[in-house]
Amino acid sequence: MNAGRLIDIQLDATGLPAPTPESEQERRVAIFDLLEENRFAPLPDIERYRPAGPYRLLLAIRDRRLVFELATVAGEPAGSFRISLAPLLQVVKDYFAICASYFDAVKRLPPAQIEMIDAARRDIHGEGARLLLEQLEGKAETDLATARRLFTLLCTLYPEP
Repeated sequence: MNAGRLIDIQLDATGLPAPTPESEQERRVAIFDLLEENRFAPLPDIERYRPAGPYRLLLAIRDRRLVFELATVAGEPAGSFRISLAPLLQVVKDYFAICASYFDAVKRLPPAQIEMIDAARRDIHGEGARLLLEQLEGKAETDLATARRLFTLLCTLYPEP
């Protein structure tokens, strides 16, 4: 088993509004895709031993921070860390807005315009993933594909405006 990967992902949505059916579907797809292929390894903590992976991840939003709580396959705590949501908030809001535009466009616009909006949606999603990757620097080693799926999960946890 590859040590630098996630094998289980749970979301803690305590205190958040119930997800919409669309959001719930996005969660399922992102988790499925993440478990199929990912690269994620917390960086060693100088002061403590960090058990080797693979890892189980609990992802939550607490106190305006994205919380990563890791455990081993056996459930032994493997560390946790938090990243600030502040650098990500504008891109999350932009992503929600472009998604709303996309779903509206699908109902009434020709395919060429829908494709243009979808390309913008993918660009904003990619920007969110890059920002998340920057926030993970020094905390965990991952790749852009994994960060993209984690950004999707962040969006499903974040209450829509």
